[in-house]
Amino acid sequence: MVEVTEPQPGGRAGLLAILSLGNFAIGMGAFVPIGILTPLASDLAMSNAEAGLVLTVYAIAYAISSPLLVSITGALPRRLVLVAGLSLFLLAAVLSALAPSPTTLFAARIVAAAGAGVFTPVAAAVAVSCSAPAQRGKALSTVFFGLTLAQVLGVPVGSWAGYTYGWQAAFWIVALITGLSLVGVMTLVPRGVPFQPASLASLGQVLTAPRKMLAVTFTVSFLSAIYILYTYVAPLLETRMGFGRDGVTFMLILFGLGAVVGNILGGFLTDRIGGFRTLIVLCVAQMSILPVFSLLPFPEALVAVAMFGWSMAGWSFMVPQQARLIELAPDQQNVVLSLNSASIYLGASLGSALGAVVISTWSIAASGVAAAIAMAAAFAHLLLSAAVQKK
Repeated sequence: MVEVTEPQPGGRAGLLAILSLGNFAIGMGAFVPIGILTPLASDLAMSNAEAGLVLTVYAIAYAISSPLLVSITGALPRRLVLVAGLSLFLLAAVLSALAPSPTTLFAARIVAAAGAGVFTPVAAAVAVSCSAPAQRGKALSTVFFGLTLAQVLGVPVGSWAGYTYGWQAAFWIVALITGLSLVGVMTLVPRGVPFQPASLASLGQVLTAPRKMLAVTFTVSFLSAIYILYTYVAPLLETRMGFGRDGVTFMLILFGLGAVVGNILGGFLTDRIGGFRTLIVLCVAQMSILPVFSLLPFPEALVAVAMFGWSMAGWSFMVPQQARLIELAPDQQNVVLSLNSASIYLGASLGSALGAVVISTWSIAASGVAAAIAMAAAFAHLLLSAAVQKK
């Protein structure tokens, strides 16, 4: 192993910026297959449903590995863990770009999920430990902004590159950004970052608490409903609206802009009406918007409005859900938030798998209605969780 020289202090702003860049690389690497699903499927001789498993495999691997790896590495220096996570993600991006077969690509996605599952939660912990109490919320927002920006910029850029130069180009871009992030972490993250050790025991305490797990797994229910449609939105727009590269890229950009607004809106609503009421509003909004996509085609301007509104209501979710979990388990915040991060990908994997069943059994146009039905089930989950918590 190469010995890394002691980094020169880069200031708190530089530290947060490089952690955010790392999350940008991870967010782009995680979700860019959505924007290149058609060329990827064509080149590797897969159907769209089979290609969607690229996201499913990643999500399942993340959901399983993240809580375990964060707990197992809970006593190691934070910089070492961050470097290891990004190194794995970089290796996976290169392997993905060079993958000659679906099997190799799926294996690379498992490696990527392990790296991301370590980096993102630990980056959040480092941001908190290097910030004064009054600045921790803003620090977390800065670090996680990279994930949101990946939706706005990373996925559309990857989609454009994938359609123009081949789907492998998208993963080479991810590898480049990950490499830059890795250098930045080795330079700007101090060796002696203070942290609170985690363990498998603390993870077990939460996993065996039904009331807490019912609240955590609402993330699975909510996001699985969204990903029934989101995983296959590119081929849906192609087949029902006749969009090509530029049309799909533009709609994904609108989706990303909606994500930025959604992050802001989620915090605003949580401060005004509380996390639980905000989640109720978002479930109702999603149940209203999702069926619209089964009615395509209709005017492009209306498709744009639907994409933006759908994304805004979806990405408003994270702040109220995290606030609700912290309120429920204030002494186990790190564990419940790590499980919440895992639940994001578990929801994505479940949603993409259900979406594959829907389009294989019925048609790709049915994905909007199917997603709305799943969102109704998520709404019931939320109400049940609240009732159990109150009781």
